[in-house]
Amino acid sequence: MNKGRLFIISAPSGAGKTTLLQKVMPQVERLVFSVSHTTRPPRGGERNGVDYFFVSRNDFEEMRDRADFLEWAEVHGKFYGTSKREVLAQLDAGVDVILDIDVQGAAIIRKAGLVDTVSIFIAPPDLSELERRLRQRAQDSEETIQLRMKNAEKEMLAMDSYDYLIINERLDEAAQVLTAIILAERARQRWLSPGLPARFRDSHDADGKD
Repeated sequence: MNKGRLFIISAPSGAGKTTLLQKVMPQVERLVFSVSHTTRPPRGGERNGVDYFFVSRNDFEEMRDRADFLEWAEVHGKFYGTSKREVLAQLDAGVDVILDIDVQGAAIIRKAGLVDTVSIFIAPPDLSELERRLRQRAQDSEETIQLRMKNAEKEMLAMDSYDYLIINERLDEAAQVLTAIILAERARQRWLSPGLPARFRDSHDADGKD
């Protein structure tokens, strides 16, 4: 059985990443979402253990000090971390994992090289559209919106370090592209796995042909 692959998804806040994943995840089998730990409070409708594991700063720091995280980072003054044990267990079971993290965390995981990753950056059509989306969702103060816009400019400078870039202008099209990337990478992994599948190998040996 092939190991699963870790699909790293990053995007500026407001780029529509969450809505995009909600559309794609039910359509692809053997694909799970890695639930991160965070010290930020839940937003409206978010559930503990589903969207995030919401923990205290003290609990997070204890986990960090035990090296429980595959990666962790401070974003907008709050901590976010990915459980090493949970992700590795899912990958070992042959399940592909979607990991929604910022560019700092993505860079840490790629540099560590502990797991096979495919990195995908989700970008808005432009920064003015990003600001419009942030204001439309009416979840943040003006100060927070300005901070998110400033961080978005920095985050988008990292786009070239990702394997794929998806411009989320039309949701349906972006969902089709993301689904296609996941399925293509699965096929590529099988092709690159050592040895041919038995049904092809047996046919090759019987015919004696290339």
